[in-house]
Amino acid sequence: MDNAVRAREAAREALSDIEPDALRAALDERLDTASMTPAVLTFVSGRAVEPNVDLNGMAERAAGVQLIYEGLRLTRQLAHEEPWVTLDAADDDTDADLDILAADVLVSRGFYLLARTEAADHAVETVRAFGRDQTRLRSASETERQSLDSNLEVNICTLAVVAGTTAVGSPPPTALVEYAAELATRHDEGFSAAAETVSEATVDRIAALYRGGSGDDPVTSTADR
Repeated sequence: MDNAVRAREAAREALSDIEPDALRAALDERLDTASMTPAVLTFVSGRAVEPNVDLNGMAERAAGVQLIYEGLRLTRQLAHEEPWVTLDAADDDTDADLDILAADVLVSRGFYLLARTEAADHAVETVRAFGRDQTRLRSASETERQSLDSNLEVNICTLAVVAGTTAVGSPPPTALVEYAAELATRHDEGFSAAAETVSEATVDRIAALYRGGSGDDPVTSTADR
């Protein structure tokens, strides 16, 4: 099964019990159009360390990373657009409220999936870092705003390699985390399709950095980057 397909199915399964139906439909619709890069990077990070890893066994980790990203990305979008400021009708109000609820559910369910993994603390720090960046945005210059916004993708890529490598081994060395950050900075606004970001060359590079950096201090939170 294609990693992006596996990731999307795992994310949908994680949300299958969400009610009401309108909220679950909104979540499914968002996943339908989302880039699965965070989840796929989680999968390939595990495979780079252990080529024979059971990817189905990693599905919850990958889904957890993906859902946290989708929730924070939606939060960032809402903060930029502020739809509640220009509401014209009650339906618009309902849509905005649904988006806010969806963002909360996505992050919460992502936390739940990673709660018992070695990536749990890093997931918490990723969300905290996002909150700090969004607070700083209020008084930042235009140049600083772009940099602060893009920190989300950098931190999510770090979370992905932490979740992936710790599924089968130790936390990633600093060199690998720096490479993950480099993958993120290739995208100005969100991620492209997973196939455009993560390739077999990515797997080889992750494997080489993981083995070559085994003597480095491992990175387990954004504060360690």
